[in-house]
Amino acid sequence: MQYAIKGGNRLSGEVQIGGAKNAALGILAAAIMADEDVIIDNLPDVRDINVLLEAIQDIGAEVERVNRHEVRINGKNIHSVHVNGEFIRRIRASYYLLGALLGKYRKAEVALPGGCDIGVRPIDQHLKGFRRLGAKVSVQYGMVVAETKNLTGGHIYLDVVSVGATINIMLAAAMADGNTILENAAKEPHIVDVANLLNSMGANIKGAGTDVIRIKGVKKLHGTTYSIIPDQIEAGTFMVSAAVTNGDVTLKNVIPKHLESIAAKLLEMGCTIIEEDDTIRVIGTENLQNTHVKTLPYPGFPTDMQPQITVALSLAHGTSLVTESIFENRFKYVDELAKMGAQIRVESNVAVIDGISHYMGAEVIAPDLRAGAALVLAGLAADGITIVDDIKYIQRGYEDFDEKLRGLGAQIEMINDDHDLRKFLISAV
Repeated sequence: MQYAIKGGNRLSGEVQIGGAKNAALGILAAAIMADEDVIIDNLPDVRDINVLLEAIQDIGAEVERVNRHEVRINGKNIHSVHVNGEFIRRIRASYYLLGALLGKYRKAEVALPGGCDIGVRPIDQHLKGFRRLGAKVSVQYGMVVAETKNLTGGHIYLDVVSVGATINIMLAAAMADGNTILENAAKEPHIVDVANLLNSMGANIKGAGTDVIRIKGVKKLHGTTYSIIPDQIEAGTFMVSAAVTNGDVTLKNVIPKHLESIAAKLLEMGCTIIEEDDTIRVIGTENLQNTHVKTLPYPGFPTDMQPQITVALSLAHGTSLVTESIFENRFKYVDELAKMGAQIRVESNVAVIDGISHYMGAEVIAPDLRAGAALVLAGLAADGITIVDDIKYIQRGYEDFDEKLRGLGAQIEMINDDHDLRKFLISAV
């Protein structure tokens, strides 16, 4: 499948932001740790979520889709701690089932994770944490195997700030015997969300959102009802859509504090930002200004927003620098943007961007989730028709992306074949 886009429309209107995919993945894994109903709402309907739900169901948990954005999970009848399969290997967050199953059953066997190829993302910090809790951990035939008779709290210092390791260790330690102190923890909003969900299930976790998390293990977790936070990256992507199209877009159902680093850069570029309690309005400008961006762990500028801001900076006056300090393969999309006229050269982990007046429509390929979304944004700002291939990556993390953009006035359609493309070209005249 592809997206066909006719650029040049100024986006305006309101868009509803969905639940945070990255929070939801940790929360769904945590939900299986109770033997009672855990009801999760504001759940995004995206491929990664649906694959994880399928894996949870495969090991015996009850999974009921109450509606598109609400699910009921009950882990009482889990019959296996072995999580494998073609689908689960495609998503990175499969590893959260390690922490959840190890905490609840003292044993877990989970296929090594997949996800987007944006660089080396080792899970050594996860495994180090499990070992500090007393588990024996090994990698056998593409599976991570962790087991112990006694899971006991410990003092864990992460060598590098890792969102995944922070969540995974928190899951396991929530049901370990004794106290755990996790230092150099990641501080992202979705870590706070997973901790809040666990606490609502009876866990005792303090300090989430700071670099020291303290966990008192409990014997049992109970059912709860919980609503997932809004998606910071979906929101940031729509903020940038206003910037690149000189638009006027209001995002509803957001937490403005989570978007401060993105808003700050758009302000530097000349956009107008208006914040209210749970909305943020971005008004673009015809004269975007250059600036410099460096990706950093939260509360710094998110690596997941780096391709999108690069698309905007390519339309800014002057020369901008984007430094990628998290993932080394995150500039693979630059060659695709060059097909659309972008003037970007990458030197090690820095992109040097010379601003252009406009993009030109072209056929491009989405190399990963966020870069795919960024190429769509470039298409919205381009002269002529842009075709984005491999949109399966985009569908991993954005619900109804094309539909939401159409609601703001974009000319974009999902197409399957030449017949669909001809129809789109006729309608886009």
